[in-house]
Amino acid sequence: MTTVTEGAAAPDFNLETPDGPVRLADFAGKMVVLYFYPKDDTSGCTKEAQEFTALASEFAKAGVTVVGVSKDSVASHKKFAAKYDLGVKLGSDPEGVVIEAYGSWVEKSLYGRKYMGIDRSTFLIQDGKIAKVWRKVRVPNHAQQVLDAAKAL
Repeated sequence: MTTVTEGAAAPDFNLETPDGPVRLADFAGKMVVLYFYPKDDTSGCTKEAQEFTALASEFAKAGVTVVGVSKDSVASHKKFAAKYDLGVKLGSDPEGVVIEAYGSWVEKSLYGRKYMGIDRSTFLIQDGKIAKVWRKVRVPNHAQQVLDAAKAL
């Protein structure tokens, strides 16, 4: 598993979204939040996207772009965003290349069964460097914590 640490260079990414591609290079001199989530239109993932959306104008004021990333297709992201009127970009990583680069593809366990899946994790990136990392994210109030960290930079 790849370990991404605060202060290190952010792994490069190039993700398709319903609005076109987003790349790390697009955010030179800016801040971007990459948050990794397991699946579109599931309860926890929906709540997380809604919390980031509720704070979208605050993130924009702070000069921060928020991008949610999962293995779901661009079509799935488009449907998910429309259904819940989401105000964040949703990046598709069907092969899991970016998810693995950020160390968010991990072994999980459910009812004693082990399987590989996406660790709900968030990365605040400033000027191409990892400014803050959150692993094993609990959804309630997480978006506010990320916003507060971004404002503190």
